[in-house]
Amino acid sequence: MNLKLGAVLASLLVLGACEQQDPADFDRRLRAYLLEHPEVIREAAIKLRQERAAQAAAVMKQAQPALEHDARDFVANPGGRATVVQFFDYRCPYSRAIAPEVDRLIAQNPDVRFVFKQYPVFGSASDYAARVALTPQGKAKGLELHRALMGQKDLNALRVDRIVGRLGLNPREVEQASRAPQIEAQIGDTRALAQEIHATGTPTFVVAGEVIPGADAERLAAAISRARAQALSSILGDALGKAPVAP
Repeated sequence: MNLKLGAVLASLLVLGACEQQDPADFDRRLRAYLLEHPEVIREAAIKLRQERAAQAAAVMKQAQPALEHDARDFVANPGGRATVVQFFDYRCPYSRAIAPEVDRLIAQNPDVRFVFKQYPVFGSASDYAARVALTPQGKAKGLELHRALMGQKDLNALRVDRIVGRLGLNPREVEQASRAPQIEAQIGDTRALAQEIHATGTPTFVVAGEVIPGADAERLAAAISRARAQALSSILGDALGKAPVAP
């Protein structure tokens, strides 16, 4: 509790522990004090923001391995040092709208990993597309399948199968593979992870602990620039730390 606010509460309660207090009188006195000392409210608000920020940072730190290093996820530029995580749905118009920008960022930033989190929220067709992309056959096609699914308007199961066929895969085999319980488990884990970090919709990006909701390309690009700078600073720091000391 804020020290000033705690002090005033203590002073208002000190009248006598055995006496029954008038709640209305207490409220009036507290209100009068706060009106005379509005800085108490500001300090309490600042303290609350700091506590919430610390809690959010702790949640993100705990979630980082699942966010960035789940071996089940498809990753573009897997050798990169900085990481972008995207929660998306193939039928989400905003996920589709920012897809070309994501493609451009992948191409322009080979030192940045892009982790794709299948987060279907638009019903059975979204779920089917996500499961298809998570099959061994789907992962083998990687970005080619991802771009094809993102580029298809009004995606449904039949159109997913047609895309799969056009890419040289057997739709029946892929559909059977998509029923694997481990794929369903992975999607369930992704949903739980999204709830943990308060990713309530698609697309949601996570870059260096920063959650970016929606198709905000400008904010995403800025976050990537900061993450790349942090990664470079870390590399330089490691190099300087390992450098031999001059005699």
